[in-house]
Amino acid sequence: MASYLAFDYGTGNIGVAVGQSVTATATPLKALKANDGIPNWEQLERLLKEWQPDVCVVGLPLNMDGSEQPITVRARKFANRLHGRFGVKVELQDERLTTVSAKELLFAEGGYRNLDKDSIDSASACLILQDYFQR
Repeated sequence: MASYLAFDYGTGNIGVAVGQSVTATATPLKALKANDGIPNWEQLERLLKEWQPDVCVVGLPLNMDGSEQPITVRARKFANRLHGRFGVKVELQDERLTTVSAKELLFAEGGYRNLDKDSIDSASACLILQDYFQR
């Protein structure tokens, strides 16, 4: 059984989810705050020590036609730093439409009160990880 942490990278928030390979499911964790895309690396290190993932999955934000955009480059840089700083295996996963899907799921569960930024970002991280498992 392998454990995973997934990240929905953003410049203000980074959604986080944890999952494992046996059931191929994911659970949202508290989103990390970021300052212009830079997380608190000490907080991220504590998260990695707590969950000890075998693999970290970082969502890759692409345009609908598959082309890259400026945030794509920043997400790749985050993934590279995650690997470089902590030595964890990092995989990239296409994240197109995960935010839209996350909003739909959260709204269905509890209406507008569930649509705060942290919940959306971590729900998106769950979807990124579930898509990774299905890949």
